[in-house]
Amino acid sequence: MKQRLVLAIVFILGYSVVALAQKAFEVRGSINDSKNQPINGATISLLNSNRFNSTNANGEFVFAGLTAGSYTLTISSVGFATKQVEFTITQKDETLSIVLEESSTKLDEVVVSAEKREVAVRKIPASVSVLNSQKVADYRLWQANEITAIIPNLYSGNSGDDRNVSSIRGITTTSYDPAVATYIDGVNQFGLDTYIPSLIDIERIEVLRGPQGTLYGRNAMGGVINIITKQPGNKPTSSYELSWGNYGQSRFSFSERMGFFKNKLYVGVAGLVQRKNGFYENEFNGKRYDKQKAVTGNYFVRYKFNDRWTTQLNFKHHNNRNNGAFPLVADLQQAFDNPFVLSQNALAKMIDNTLNSSLSINYSGSKLNFSSQTSYQSNYRYYDAPLDGDFSPIDGATVINNYGKKWNKVKVFTQEFRFNSPAGSSSDLNWTAGLYIFHQDNPVKQATRFGEDAGLLGVPDKNFSVINTTKGKSTGLAGFGQISYQLTPSLSLIAGARWDYENKESTVMGEYQKDPDPAIVVRPDTSASVTYNAFSPKLGLAYEISKTSMLYVNYSRGFRAGGLTQLSSDPSQPPLYTFEPEYSNNYELGTKNSFFERRLTVNATVFFTNLTNAQVPTLILPDAITVTRNAGKLESKGFEIELAIKPIKNLQVDYNFGYTKATYTSLKVSQNGAEVDLSGNRQIFTPSNTSSLAIQYNVPINKTGKSYLVFRGEWMQLGEQYFNLTNTLKQNSYHLLNARVGFQYKVWGLYFWGRNLTDEKYISYAYDFGAVHLGNPLTWGASFNFSF
Repeated sequence: MKQRLVLAIVFILGYSVVALAQKAFEVRGSINDSKNQPINGATISLLNSNRFNSTNANGEFVFAGLTAGSYTLTISSVGFATKQVEFTITQKDETLSIVLEESSTKLDEVVVSAEKREVAVRKIPASVSVLNSQKVADYRLWQANEITAIIPNLYSGNSGDDRNVSSIRGITTTSYDPAVATYIDGVNQFGLDTYIPSLIDIERIEVLRGPQGTLYGRNAMGGVINIITKQPGNKPTSSYELSWGNYGQSRFSFSERMGFFKNKLYVGVAGLVQRKNGFYENEFNGKRYDKQKAVTGNYFVRYKFNDRWTTQLNFKHHNNRNNGAFPLVADLQQAFDNPFVLSQNALAKMIDNTLNSSLSINYSGSKLNFSSQTSYQSNYRYYDAPLDGDFSPIDGATVINNYGKKWNKVKVFTQEFRFNSPAGSSSDLNWTAGLYIFHQDNPVKQATRFGEDAGLLGVPDKNFSVINTTKGKSTGLAGFGQISYQLTPSLSLIAGARWDYENKESTVMGEYQKDPDPAIVVRPDTSASVTYNAFSPKLGLAYEISKTSMLYVNYSRGFRAGGLTQLSSDPSQPPLYTFEPEYSNNYELGTKNSFFERRLTVNATVFFTNLTNAQVPTLILPDAITVTRNAGKLESKGFEIELAIKPIKNLQVDYNFGYTKATYTSLKVSQNGAEVDLSGNRQIFTPSNTSSLAIQYNVPINKTGKSYLVFRGEWMQLGEQYFNLTNTLKQNSYHLLNARVGFQYKVWGLYFWGRNLTDEKYISYAYDFGAVHLGNPLTWGASFNFSF
């Protein structure tokens, strides 16, 4: 199998070298509104190419140098619904006459890159949800985990340190290897440490539900969150937003995008400064506990050599200072009886610096498209003082990891080469193939200090530290390919496969230090390595009932990498214990429909997942180290419904519902020295259902439609869920209400917003030993934006 895959990739590479000369054609067009008035400055993009254009004062545009074939244009303009136009060039130039309709009456036709090529979302035979830039603004999304429940069967939460644990359809993150992969501008945010949680200058968020191993590889068992930021173009654009809110919330963001030399050099800069005083009060010192300040930046430089070749350099950073990274209360009842109050005596600041850079080279040809993306990511996260490890005011246990930049700095290198069928290719066959390489270096040095009150934690000694050192490295290689072939005018076949190879190495050392003596080695350097490989196929059929309706069925295999456990202070947990990869078989039946000339869309899906070799985590305290074992089998089944409608002019209603029943059919874990059978228990971080309803009505205040009042309400409901495998730590079903009102006057707007208006108290995140982090309380504020 390995040899066949390599030969297939070599064949594609060899084929790519040959470029036959073909006759060139051009497409000309005019874009008007429903009153036959030309639209000036509309943006036209030729999908799966490096080419885009804009209309002149007469609404006209032209693309020259096209070969015979089938093409798709996407057209967008402020105040109008985005539209896609398909056309075919045979033996002569093409002329198009396009009418855009007001966005107040029609839903956008959305293009996504979910299949690593640009495709209309209505044509993708898979469960894909999309939030475009307008919806991101309407929902007032500031952090990636706020898409919870907006996307059916998705849940995302964190313990206060901005490391999101995400779950889709009951497939959830249980270790530092995510089960839901996050990509930002094509770069895999490799682990829980190296991703950027803040949303800044977003073009769209695509969420692919279900395993995406064929195209996205490791750790995409539950799905993929694909975040795309806005790109610079010829037309200069500027936007600024300033927000204030209770709890000392403030947020300032800006973006500048421009073309320095038309059709050649493009530059984009976006920045974000945000802070809050914190939701929790620390009774130990009478101050706010989780006070934070973060600075985020996103910088683009793109150079277009010609219509074929472009290159782009991107640099992102996220620098967070968190005075109270873990706002946790050790007792569930206490958390609800006295919400947002805790008592911790070790007052460390978490210094969190994340860097994400990439270099992309793209070729758009007549025979194929080629892209190369090289990325480097790093995260340096440490505490400037001992961090509370017992979540109480006693001098029990603290965590220390400030040993210099040599330690606790995760570094990741990735390289992807990808080949796609080009714009103008046969509409019967579309394909994608590529190679993916990565290397991760993760050196961890961390001490757990047991103080004067260690006896209250059951520790027989006091005033000593256990220092654990783990040097981990991972290297991987993957080859992948996927095709879509038109068997008949209505029936398409989708087939794909991926082969992953991964090697992990780890070296551990343990030391004991009694105050004030020097440290002594109690576990000398011990090393181990392990190698995994996986084959992830995909097979599906899509049937086009009509031009606006599709029925599809898919099978796919999911894969999550195995690994080696770290060294902890618990002598009962041996280090370098191997845990095997998880695998899943997944089946999905769905339909996509558009009615009444894009006034109504209805998508529905049913799914079934069978997971074997389930990786079950055990948190070792106070080290905050997760030890993973393969201990179970899981079944997850359910359905999803997505509905969007514009029943009357200026009114839009979005409703999404998901139901998941994820149950362990086999689960045996060790507790207090004995094996416990937890078969039949529910999966953690998985609400039984998610439901969201958003209603927005825009009231025009002038004839141009560019000035209007906004009234928006949102209702979200999450069903019962569990936060430990014994299913004793439970969150009952709860509801959240959000609202946003304001007005937009041409280029500026003022909005007032409120979130969790009923001040619902609920668990956002909890550890299996019982420590609880509550979801955000009632927050309110105002935002002012200015763009031109």
